[in-house]
Amino acid sequence: MAPSAGPGVAASTAAGGLPRARFATFEDAYRALTPLMGAITSVVGSHCEVVLHDLSRGDLDHSVAAIVNGHLSGRTVGGPSTNLGVEVLRDQSTDHDAHGYRGRTADGRELISSSTYYRDHDGNVIAAFCINVDLTPVQTAMTALDALLPTAREDVAERPKELVGPDISSVLEEMVDESIAHVGKPVPALTKPERIEVLRLLEERGAFRIKRAADLVSARLGVSRVTVYGYLDEIRRG
Repeated sequence: MAPSAGPGVAASTAAGGLPRARFATFEDAYRALTPLMGAITSVVGSHCEVVLHDLSRGDLDHSVAAIVNGHLSGRTVGGPSTNLGVEVLRDQSTDHDAHGYRGRTADGRELISSSTYYRDHDGNVIAAFCINVDLTPVQTAMTALDALLPTAREDVAERPKELVGPDISSVLEEMVDESIAHVGKPVPALTKPERIEVLRLLEERGAFRIKRAADLVSARLGVSRVTVYGYLDEIRRG
C-alpha cells in the first residue's frame, strides 16, 4: 500500500505509471525535496551537482532555490535556470521529464543529466529537480588507461590477430571460423569457389602446417580429404 501524502502534498501519475507528488506550493516542494539532494551527492561524489529550481514565479534569472556542489556549474542560490527551464514554462502541457541526457558546462565539460519537474494541485510546473554529473573524472581515467595500453605498430595493424587457445586444434578451429566468416556465408551455402577461398585464406595463414589440418577442414567444409587436397593443389599452382 502506498504511503499517504503529507500536508500540502498530493499524488499524481507521472509518465510510465509511476506515482508523482504534487505540492500545494513551492515551499512544500522545497521541504520535501531538499533532503534528497545531500543524500544523492554523498553517494555519487563531488562531481555530482543537484539543483532545485523554483519555477513557480517564472523568474528564470534567479530560479536556483537550493544547490549542492554548485562549483560544477559555478551557480549559487539565486542563480539562473537553463534553456530547458525556458522550454518548460513555454509549454506546461507537456511532460518535460528527461533522464540521462547529455549536457555541457559553460567551460566545456560534458555532463550526464536528469531533470524531473513537479506541479502544484492545479497542474502548473512549480519546481525542477535536476542532477548533473561531470564526466571529466571518468574521461580522465579512460585517457590514462588508454595510455597504458600498447598500440599496434602501423606495419602490423592489418595482419591477422593472434589466436590463443588451450591447444593447437582449438587454434585451428578459430582459424577456420575466421576464414568462413570472411567469406560471409554459412557452410552449406558455400559454392566451390567460396570453399576454395576459405582454403586459400587458411593456406595463407599456414593452417596446413598443423598436423591433421586437412581432416578438420574437410569435416568443417563438408567435403572429403581428397577434395581438400585437390583444392589446395589448385591454390598452390596459382
